[in-house]
Amino acid sequence: MRSGRPRPWWQTGIVYEIYVRSFQDTDGDGVGDLAGIAARADYLADLGVDAVWLTPFYPSPMADFGYDVADYVGVDPVYGTLADFDAMLAALRDRGIRTVLDLVPNHTSDRHPWFVESCASRTSPRRAWYVWRDAAPDGGLPNNWLSQSGASAWTFDPATGQYYLHSFLPEQPDLDWRNPAVRSAILDVMRFWLDRGVAGFRVDVFQGLLKDPAFRDDPPNPDFRDGDPTFTRLAQTNSSNQPGVVDIAAGMRALLAGYPGDPVLIGEIYAPVERLAGYYGPGLSGVQLPFNFNLFAVPWEAAAIRDLVLRYEAALPDGAWPNWVLGNHDIARVATRLGPAQARIAMMLLLTLRGTPTLYQGDELGMEDVEVPPDRVRDSFARFGKGRGRDPERAPMPWDEGPYRGFSRVEPWLPAPAPGRPPSAATQAGEPGSLLALTRALVALRRAEPALSEGSWRAVSAPDGVLAYDRAEAGRTCRVVLNLTPRAATVEVPAGMRIAVGSHGPLWDRAGTTIRLRPDEGLVLVPPPADGSETGP
Repeated sequence: MRSGRPRPWWQTGIVYEIYVRSFQDTDGDGVGDLAGIAARADYLADLGVDAVWLTPFYPSPMADFGYDVADYVGVDPVYGTLADFDAMLAALRDRGIRTVLDLVPNHTSDRHPWFVESCASRTSPRRAWYVWRDAAPDGGLPNNWLSQSGASAWTFDPATGQYYLHSFLPEQPDLDWRNPAVRSAILDVMRFWLDRGVAGFRVDVFQGLLKDPAFRDDPPNPDFRDGDPTFTRLAQTNSSNQPGVVDIAAGMRALLAGYPGDPVLIGEIYAPVERLAGYYGPGLSGVQLPFNFNLFAVPWEAAAIRDLVLRYEAALPDGAWPNWVLGNHDIARVATRLGPAQARIAMMLLLTLRGTPTLYQGDELGMEDVEVPPDRVRDSFARFGKGRGRDPERAPMPWDEGPYRGFSRVEPWLPAPAPGRPPSAATQAGEPGSLLALTRALVALRRAEPALSEGSWRAVSAPDGVLAYDRAEAGRTCRVVLNLTPRAATVEVPAGMRIAVGSHGPLWDRAGTTIRLRPDEGLVLVPPPADGSETGP
């Protein structure tokens, strides 16, 4: 039951992930920076997004490009200064765009002063801020937990004679979230940025914040298959996903509630939808948007996606708000996974499903993974096996067709996309049939039709290979039909509906009750305007 209060911005809005290193370089060092985000504020406004989520820009040794934080309340010089951050925040705010920060509370850099002090001795005041353990009785590792590298999650510290836990690289020691002092320190970090005007946080590795207090071994993963990342051979039932983690979210939510503007708490949580639903917490006291990554792995088939959406909708607690993600800086590009034609369908799906969509920078242009020669590899995880490196999806944005695609005036930190692949933002801005134009049209239609931003979702029957559903709100129903195949298909639609947005180019035509979908074609149909006008959104 809807109350009379307007929905918070994060329910009706669109979030856009900016991988800061690869967005725009303004100081000529080949690395993106905060000033570059400010310089592209008009592009973001024209795209129509409501908020940007920034990957870490804090001081860091860059073992994991900012996800190894050495200072939670500063700006790494490669990205600028706090003054640059404030100027960027203002430039975005002036255009109605909020800023969400990446909070990395599971671990710090091994060079963070907290960990340096923790290593000083077993009696150090900050020793208990991190997870330290003695060797097993047989002298071996404390347990069988694996890091994301596929090796042990424990590293021995000869100076103090104990092992410390790191769920990722050895340079990223895990904080102990069972220590109240750690919780208090991270809440202070959040206050620092909230006081500067940020609109919330995306919490990295949220499901991993608590570990089994008895440090029991993880069991074998029954779903592990040859070719999967090595660390997934164990089910992380004790090293992650612990009861009580939603209480951490409740504490963060209580802090956010003291600030104006409905700041949001987003959680990075990789889980099936049935388990994901638990992170909303009792009475929706947990994470407001537990990131739903399930479209990453679902077979790209109409029946499979329909089943996923139905399962997700059924699993959501009463009143919980859904969300969808199709790409990010840790997974191959949508256009690489699905191909350029279905990348358009994927964009239509993302922007018309019920819930908050999150776009990854460049997906609106159809960016594909960029080939990175061995001598240009930068991601530390690339050394842990073929396909583990994440550089290909982190290539610089192609702003124009000039040198280095307009990202920088010098050689970028990663290779820029090849000329014309994809066409640049400047090129696509002038092409009515481009993916950028399609994305802008979908965003505009979401704003014009509350059914698409707030309405209910209902699957409707369609031919094999076609995904069809209705979005309805306040007496208006929009229909989405998506052909996920390279074959033509015929669909039936209600009489009187008109085509508002099509994947193959701008359309505003009357539609009969039967529509012949071309291969890889998607359409959004809307009822006639209430005033009887014939113009589109």
